[in-house]
Amino acid sequence: MARKTFISYKYSEACDLRDKILDSLGEDAKYYNGETSDSPDLTDKKTETIKEILKDMIYGTSVLIVILSPKIKESEWIDWELEYSLKEIKREDRTSKSNGIVAVVMKYNKSYDWFITNSENCHGTSTLKYDDSKLYSIISENHFNSIPPKYHCSECKTYEADLGSYISYIKEDDFLLDPNKYIEKAYEKSNRLSDFKLKKQK
Repeated sequence: MARKTFISYKYSEACDLRDKILDSLGEDAKYYNGETSDSPDLTDKKTETIKEILKDMIYGTSVLIVILSPKIKESEWIDWELEYSLKEIKREDRTSKSNGIVAVVMKYNKSYDWFITNSENCHGTSTLKYDDSKLYSIISENHFNSIPPKYHCSECKTYEADLGSYISYIKEDDFLLDPNKYIEKAYEKSNRLSDFKLKKQK
């Protein structure tokens, strides 16, 4: 089943990937509720005006897709958008619930090395390490945050890549092959919030 989505991203470096994501959604892109290449330019709007526009876009969506890019922390809005999407907001007789969130790691210079490095656990098995210093804490602290910790290996304390995190990190190439698979996984996690130690404030 398609879910209503919003994409949070740094425009100057990730708008092309936003468009690729929308293309990969095919017919389901009609459930997307964020900016597109045809959206009006908001740069000359006041901060509060932009916030109200973004609130209207995010409210009513069930999954937020955040694009992880090298300069994501220079964005004025991404951490605020994530915080708003995790809140329970009441409008008239309806209260929204916390969005599911999936993080798409952007390929930069044909590589993910800006964020992902290969490592080995105590058994010599290949694992991935992430440079969370590149991210807002509202993203990094919602990764590897399952209750109790879901380890792939309890001896090495290597987390299970998907079930161990509320926000999973998915490489751009993998996400574009089957975006609905990852969107649905994020939505499913939003129905069991108690399984995670959630950070809801930026």
